[in-house]
Amino acid sequence: MSKRLRCLGLEKEVINRLHKHNLITCKDVLVRSSLELLNLLDLGYSTVLDVVDKSSRACAPTAVTALDLLLVRQKGKSNAFVKTSLESLDCVLRGGIPVASITEVAGPSGCGKTQFCLMMTVQVLMLDDVCGVIYIDTESAFDAFRLVEIASSRCPDVFETDESLKLLASRVFVCNERTCSDLMKRLEHLEEVIIEHKAKLVIVDSIASLVRKEFDPSLSKNMIERTKLLSKQAAILKLIAENYSIPVLVTNQVTTRFVQKRGLSDDDLHIDVSDSLHAETDDGYVTVALGNTWSHCVNTRLILQFVDDKWREIMVAKSPVAPFIKFIYTIEDKGIVLEDEGADQYRGTDPGLQMIKVRSAATSDVII
Repeated sequence: MSKRLRCLGLEKEVINRLHKHNLITCKDVLVRSSLELLNLLDLGYSTVLDVVDKSSRACAPTAVTALDLLLVRQKGKSNAFVKTSLESLDCVLRGGIPVASITEVAGPSGCGKTQFCLMMTVQVLMLDDVCGVIYIDTESAFDAFRLVEIASSRCPDVFETDESLKLLASRVFVCNERTCSDLMKRLEHLEEVIIEHKAKLVIVDSIASLVRKEFDPSLSKNMIERTKLLSKQAAILKLIAENYSIPVLVTNQVTTRFVQKRGLSDDDLHIDVSDSLHAETDDGYVTVALGNTWSHCVNTRLILQFVDDKWREIMVAKSPVAPFIKFIYTIEDKGIVLEDEGADQYRGTDPGLQMIKVRSAATSDVII
């Protein structure tokens, strides 16, 4: 319903008249009767019907068969993934980060989530010379200097001049959102930005930050509203990913999940464990934030965690194609670098319950 009318292929004169009367989205048209639109726009009856018809079709796309989906999948098989440049991970994921779906990268602070996002930004921008990346930053974590450093370190032959690096940076469109309402408005109008900048990747870093600040988890009503908001955001992101055949990458935080003491079964208690809480105690354990409902909204989940001061692990915690497997990595000038012999399978569980190792702020030790 929030789809912009200017994306429907209407004539420019019709769009101008609609905008003149503050009719911007499909919802603005569909909440009015044909008679209201006739009187308001002073257009022919057939034109009004065409506007209503296109608005309706945009909001309620026609059903497709399994055969239709199979043919589309086969036709676009070569473009079904975007490589991460981490060869072992790409091999396990059958090609890389899948398009037309949501991939989540979760983990404690400092383990490399934003580094992964910047790496993927560089990877996508190397696909062609005109595509762009939409980077929605909710934590002021985006670092343009780090982006340039990763690009020049990973691909010195491609980005060997200042001019090439400036051109790369000019195709990354950073949106700083500081409230849940601002983020929701951005997502509702994201299609226009994607079309305008020919975006081939959308990043939200992080999806958890704003809701954990604004919704007090001690009130059950707040948790219900938070879950509704996250579900709406996920629905918009999935629709965008499918309609434009692009990957959507989001980052998530970690929390302590109390089970024995509090008996909670879904959402977290908004306790920040990014640096110092135990991964497992008598009362709970560290896991991915936002609860089980959100964990079912993402198609692929990668968990980053600490091993020690130098080494970290990237775990495939949820994937429709990959087994439960983890890789050892370090963070260098070129970003995340996998160790050659660091892969190992592990006994997985519900992705919303997977325990995560975090680093103690006091001792710099990794707590399991």
